[in-house]
Amino acid sequence: MEAVTRLAAGVKLLLMDVDGVLTDGKLINLPSPDGGIFETKAFDSQDGIALQWLHWKGIQTGLISGRVSRATEERARQCHFAHIYQGHIEKIPVLEEILSKTGMDREHVAFVGDDLTDVVVMRRVGMAVATANARPEVKRHAHYVTSLPGGQGAIREVAELLLRAQGHWEDLLRKYEAEG
Repeated sequence: MEAVTRLAAGVKLLLMDVDGVLTDGKLINLPSPDGGIFETKAFDSQDGIALQWLHWKGIQTGLISGRVSRATEERARQCHFAHIYQGHIEKIPVLEEILSKTGMDREHVAFVGDDLTDVVVMRRVGMAVATANARPEVKRHAHYVTSLPGGQGAIREVAELLLRAQGHWEDLLRKYEAEG
């Protein structure tokens, strides 16, 4: 765990997949008034506040998703994501674009994934994280595997790890009068 804490201490950008990471991976299709189908997703509220804490502490967040979803776009806006890329199954070009735009070094980037399309990014960043519900092949490439599954607190767990490693957790506890 000491090695993971060292990696987490240097993270300036937390990137993630969406389905299976920010959500439990289920897609909810509802009938729309025009006779079509409307897709939505469920997001964890504790993940949401933790993402806002990262924003407050200067840690950027972003998503790279193979699917396009208005629900994802709105959730990213609510949580102050700096980087929102949807409809990208091939994630390496997106990672390269983000690194180029930010001037950030790979070692300062963490990525959270759950499926095979995420491994290529996990292998190219400083801290690779797999969710508890990730495929076994994905977990093998992770520096850290969350105890909680995607959509059920996995991102909160990662955010707390980063905040603790960077010395911000005690400040948050004091802010909410939860210290001691």
